[in-house]
Amino acid sequence: MLQTDVLIIGAGAAGLMCAATAAARGRRVLVLDHANKAGKKILMSGGGRCNFTNLYCEPGNFLSGNPHFCKSALARFTQWDFIGLVAKHGVPYHEKKLGQLFCDNKSSDILELLLAECAEAGAEIRLNTAVQRIEKRDGGFLLHSDLGEVACQSLVIATGGLSIPTLGATGFGYQVARQFGHELLPTRAGLVPFTITEPQLKALCTELSGTSVEDCRVSCNGQSFVENILFTHRGLSGPAILQISSYWQPGDTLHIDLLPHIDLPEWLASQQRERGNSELKTLLAELFTKKMATLLVDSWFVNKPLKQYTPGELKAIAERLSDWQLVPAGTEGYRTAEVTLGGVNTDEVSSKTLESLKVPGLYFIGEVLDVTGHLGGFNFQWAWASGYAAAQYV
Repeated sequence: MLQTDVLIIGAGAAGLMCAATAAARGRRVLVLDHANKAGKKILMSGGGRCNFTNLYCEPGNFLSGNPHFCKSALARFTQWDFIGLVAKHGVPYHEKKLGQLFCDNKSSDILELLLAECAEAGAEIRLNTAVQRIEKRDGGFLLHSDLGEVACQSLVIATGGLSIPTLGATGFGYQVARQFGHELLPTRAGLVPFTITEPQLKALCTELSGTSVEDCRVSCNGQSFVENILFTHRGLSGPAILQISSYWQPGDTLHIDLLPHIDLPEWLASQQRERGNSELKTLLAELFTKKMATLLVDSWFVNKPLKQYTPGELKAIAERLSDWQLVPAGTEGYRTAEVTLGGVNTDEVSSKTLESLKVPGLYFIGEVLDVTGHLGGFNFQWAWASGYAAAQYV
C-alpha cells in the first residue's frame, strides 16, 4: 500500500499550486489525475497564451452563494505573489487590456513553472491514474486507484468543474463532495457564448458571423460589462457576452448598447443638420462595418436620407441602437464554457483552510467550489490562491 501525507486529486492549476506549496512545507505529496497530461486547461487558455492573473483582482470579481468566502484566500496569495513567481522563473508576459496578464510566448510557460515548483519541492505527480473509490479511515483516507491502494492523511479535491469535457472534465469532485455529505449548489455553464434561434435574429447573426463590435455595453440582471461582442453562426460571443452569461438565466432579456460612448440622439441630430442628404446606411457605416450598417438598417429601420426622418423616427433609431433587447435561446453549454458556476457549497468549507467543516482532512480548492471569477485571469488567481491557502494546512 502506498502512503503519503497529502493526496491531491487533479493536476490542474489549483492542484499543482497546492502540491508545490505543501511539498515545500515538507509534506509528502502525491497528485493523481486521470488525464494523460497535467494542466490541459492551462495549455489551451487565453488562446494559447494563458491569461494567468489580473492586476486588478478583487473579491468583487467573483460570483458565489457566499460572496465573502473568497476574501481570505485572495488576501493571502495575491496577484502580486503569482507575478513574483512568474518573474522568478523568467517567464515574459504583458498586459493585454483591463489588467489582464498574458504570457508573451505560450501557455506552457505557466505549466512548466508549476511543474518545476513541484519537482523542486518533491511533489510526485501520477497521470493516467483514475480513482475508483474513497473511504474515510481513522486519521485519514484510503483510496482505491489504478495505482492500487493509497493511504493519506489529507485529501484535496482539485478536480475542477464540468467545463470543456474534451479536456477531461468530469463531475468526479462533485461525487466526492456528495459522498461525504456536502451540499452542491446547482451547476451551469459560465463565461459561455449565447445561441440564438429566433429566425430573423439568427439570420442577422449568421450574416455577420466573424464581425466584432468594440466596446459595447451588455447588461442583464443589474450587471453590465463594456467590452467587445462577436457575432457567430450560432449567436453571440466575445468578452462582453461571456461576462454577462454568468449572470443570465434562461428567459432573461439581454440589453445591448452598441454605441455606449456616443450620444446617439445628439449625433443623429447633428448629422441631420450637417449632412441631411446622406442616407442612414452611409452614416452608420462610419460607426460599424459597411456590411453591418446595411444589415442593421435593412432589419430594423427604413433607409432614406437623414433629412427625411422626423424627430420621433430619429429618437426610435437611437433607442434601438443603444438598447437592443434580445432573449437568447440558451448557451453553448459546457462544451465551450470557460468555467462552471455553482458547485460545492462554501458554507460547508472553511474560508481560511479550505477544509471541509463536515469531514476533517478533506479539502476543496479551485473550480469545484461555488466560486467563479469574471473573464480576465480571475479564475486562475482563485486557483492559485485557494491552492496556496489549503497547502498551509494539509
